[in-house]
Amino acid sequence: MAGLSSETPSPESITLHGASRVLEVGFSDGSVFRIPFELMRVYSPSAEVQGHGPGQEVLQTGKRKVDIVQLEPIGNYAVKPVFSDGHDSGIYSWDYLYYLGSQQAQLWQEYERRLQEAGVDRDAPMAAKAAPSCGH
Repeated sequence: MAGLSSETPSPESITLHGASRVLEVGFSDGSVFRIPFELMRVYSPSAEVQGHGPGQEVLQTGKRKVDIVQLEPIGNYAVKPVFSDGHDSGIYSWDYLYYLGSQQAQLWQEYERRLQEAGVDRDAPMAAKAAPSCGH
């Protein structure tokens, strides 16, 4: 199983390049993608980043220098990176890595558009999370 879709090519190689902060993934169709850690972190498939539905996405900032400190296999269908900022809840299926790699240019444009609309700089620190309410 390549990922979640039978149409996605199978992964044939995966290499972490720490110095250049990219994950290189080669697929059975001959595609080789060098996916920046920052792009992976900004587009993490986790609910913490994506929310639980449309419009609930959390804009990520300050991730330019994020590293992947560990990469855990998840069965035969995905990997789970542990990022240097502590984020570790995203499970990246082979489908999703193929998507990130093949759509990099569009994803970067979308990210820059969202930053501009929010009036936030790419390198700005993340806003502190609101404390949970006790209901009073």
